[in-house]
Amino acid sequence: MTKIAFLFPGQGSQTVGMGKGFYEEVESSKQIFDQADERLGQELSTLIFEGPQDTLTLTYNAQPALLTTSIAILNHFKQFNIQPEYVAGHSLGEYSALVAAGVLPFEDAVYAVKKRGEYMDQAVPAGQGAMSAVLGISAEELEKVTAQVSDEGDSVQLANLNCPGQIVISGTAEGVEKASALAKENGAKRAIPLVVSGPFHSELMKPAAHKFQEVLSQLNFQDASIPVIANVTAKPVKESHEIKDLLVKQLYSPVRWEESVKTMIENGVTTFIEVGPGKVLTGLVKKIDRSATIHNVFDLESLQATVEKLKEEQ
Repeated sequence: MTKIAFLFPGQGSQTVGMGKGFYEEVESSKQIFDQADERLGQELSTLIFEGPQDTLTLTYNAQPALLTTSIAILNHFKQFNIQPEYVAGHSLGEYSALVAAGVLPFEDAVYAVKKRGEYMDQAVPAGQGAMSAVLGISAEELEKVTAQVSDEGDSVQLANLNCPGQIVISGTAEGVEKASALAKENGAKRAIPLVVSGPFHSELMKPAAHKFQEVLSQLNFQDASIPVIANVTAKPVKESHEIKDLLVKQLYSPVRWEESVKTMIENGVTTFIEVGPGKVLTGLVKKIDRSATIHNVFDLESLQATVEKLKEEQ
């Protein structure tokens, strides 16, 4: 029996026009875009479909836009009765996973991620924080590097442990620059600065986490109907109170994506379906385990192709 996990993309996968086919042709998907516009009091769907890209990419727009698109796609995909054993999302994508698992209603989730984006944007003045992808060094070695730089006064931490040999670091602009140079001295192949608006998943996000806790405390969380693999622990979680606590910690803790995928594989998952824009997460899955089966559902054609392939695999 094939065990399936649904994966949901995070920030960086947004593109102008994503989900438009679903909006135009699927009523249940159109309702999701309409609900987002109404809950946020803005024409989010117009921004998603028409851009411009630089406005869509702003943290406080990209987060609700990606959640909305992913859930609009999921709403149609659910009609084919494909049941996941686990759900997981990368950073922001964890909120799509929580909606999929019945933890939060979509309207609450889209409001929460809008506030999350605003608080993350406000936490560190533009230009003072940075992130870089460091390639070809182990997490253990890189953690020694970031600890040394942080001890010397420039805060920097591991932010995304994505797959073997690909780890993102995050912190002050000076800390990331120094850690990138030191990592290369210690054997890293490359350090690639990321075009982001802030030092996400670092200690510098703690002020945002404190504010965000207030937002989450006002929302009605339910226990998950499907285990959600939490970014912070890379372990399955179902209890609503634990999920809420982990979402606060997630803002300033590393995303343990490689471990999360391995947890699902250890629990028998063989097929990973990325639901939402892009193919980033399935690409990482293949780098973690080449034997995994992957599918992507990002438009009506890829959805149909995935449904047909899954029938063949059963």
